[in-house]
Amino acid sequence: MKKVVIGLSGGVDSSVAAYLLKEQGYDVIGLFMKNWHDDSVTISEECPWLEDSNDALIVAEKLGIPFQTVDLSVEYKERIVDYMFKEYEMGRTPNPDVLCNREIKFDVFMKIAMQLGADYVATGHYCRKGTLNNTDGTETYQLLAGIDGNKDQSYFLCQLSQEQLSKTLFPIGELTKPQVREIAKKMNLITADKKDSQGLCFIGKVRLPEFLQQQLKPKTGKIVEVPAGFNAYDRNTPNFNDKNAELEFFAEKPVYHLSDGKVVGEHQGAHYFTKGQRKGLHVGGTKEPLFVIDTDVKENIIYTGQGKAHPGLYRRTLFVKDKEIHWVRTDLALRIDENLEVKARIRYRQELQEAIIYKVEGGMYVDFKEMQSAITEGQFVAWYLEDDLIGSGVIS
Repeated sequence: MKKVVIGLSGGVDSSVAAYLLKEQGYDVIGLFMKNWHDDSVTISEECPWLEDSNDALIVAEKLGIPFQTVDLSVEYKERIVDYMFKEYEMGRTPNPDVLCNREIKFDVFMKIAMQLGADYVATGHYCRKGTLNNTDGTETYQLLAGIDGNKDQSYFLCQLSQEQLSKTLFPIGELTKPQVREIAKKMNLITADKKDSQGLCFIGKVRLPEFLQQQLKPKTGKIVEVPAGFNAYDRNTPNFNDKNAELEFFAEKPVYHLSDGKVVGEHQGAHYFTKGQRKGLHVGGTKEPLFVIDTDVKENIIYTGQGKAHPGLYRRTLFVKDKEIHWVRTDLALRIDENLEVKARIRYRQELQEAIIYKVEGGMYVDFKEMQSAITEGQFVAWYLEDDLIGSGVIS
């Protein structure tokens, strides 16, 4: 009998995943990951991880599977929290959920599972795994979108490797969320009606500015409104001799200056804000709400524009450096001067967008057919062929 260790989070998805594995005849062990216990930055009175671990224990008892808690808070702080602080300090916006999967669930946690003699690790993610048989007898694994388009979580797993996928199972990938809740109700699981968790991966309810203020101190700076008619590209749009020059031009982040607009308010630190953000600016009196179009952490200035359609929010092309390119499907990796038509997304739940990826010296361009709102440095872009997530990278 094959042994599976499942990450039981205390939510409905992993509870049903554990039940399905047991039904399929696996020898199942439930493990709860405790990733955080610094209550100075969780801002709700309740203690989410304690409640969640209790729910996970009750589910394990109901299913008759062994259960234990593993404390991964040291690794979580080093690999996720410290990284986040560093990124925000540089004016970038990291994605802790993608990192948590790459660094914690499918690395530290997977190693613990293998030490327990597991053949596989399972999670309650809404995605699927495909297996392609190669002519030389080896197998190539696919990371496929979940059947439930509304809940597909393949994006969060965009940094997984072939080796990690080879040891992973996604039991609920073929189901929709309502079907999962239905199974939980039928089995009388305590998590059947539990709300989906919000907030940082495994930390719970955290307000980001308060969280970041633990390390990044408030610093008063100016909020500048840039008029909609201003286009940072207008200064010197060249005639392009070749495609690479065109891609390089449109991938370059526009640079704003104080003189490009008017000062409309003050903020407490440019590093607390991210592109596309609307909340927290506290500037009134504008016809349309202000959105952050850029942050300058060096000069501590936030540049904003009125309305969702402000041209400063939009770019067509982004760049991923070589060291940040990750191929899930290593067999499809591009060589220099090759390109590929793909569908891509730059954030979770974004509709897939038509794009072409171009491999060049030093990295790769992702050139979208249509302009994209709030392309943000530090976030992940993932690219797909149909529902097969074949690669990803950190936006430079």
